[in-house]
Amino acid sequence: MKGLASKMTKSLQIGSTIKCDDNSGAKTLEIIAVLRYKGRRRRIARAGVGDVIICSVKKGKPEIRKKVVRAVITRQRKEFRRANGLRIKFEDNAAVLVDDTGLPKGTEIKGVVAKEVAERFAKIATLAKNVV
Repeated sequence: MKGLASKMTKSLQIGSTIKCDDNSGAKTLEIIAVLRYKGRRRRIARAGVGDVIICSVKKGKPEIRKKVVRAVITRQRKEFRRANGLRIKFEDNAAVLVDDTGLPKGTEIKGVVAKEVAERFAKIATLAKNVV
C-alpha cells in the first residue's frame, strides 16, 4: 500500500459510527478495529482518511446486517492538512466497503472521495463521482 503525502489527523476511533457510501447494501457501520495501527498499550486505536478499518454493519439490508466487513475511510469531518498547506474537511464521516485485496464491493460510490484515498486505492477513485 502506498504511503500518504501528508500526516493525516486521525479523528475516528473504535466505536464510532460512520455512513457507508456505496451501493453494497450497508447503510451504517461501526468501527471495531483499525488495520496496521501501531499504538501504545490501552490506547484506543484511531483512523483517518485512507485507513483500512474493520467494521460491523449496524443498518442495511438483512443479508449484510451484523456482518464483520473491511472498509476504507473516504471522508472525515475533522479538518486535516495536506502537504501543500491546504486544509480540508467534509460534511460527514463516510467509508466504502472493500474486500481483502482492497477492491470495492459496491459498483458505485455516492459521495465525493478525498484525494488521499484515490492515491492509495485507484479502483475506488474510478468508481467515485468526484475526487476532492
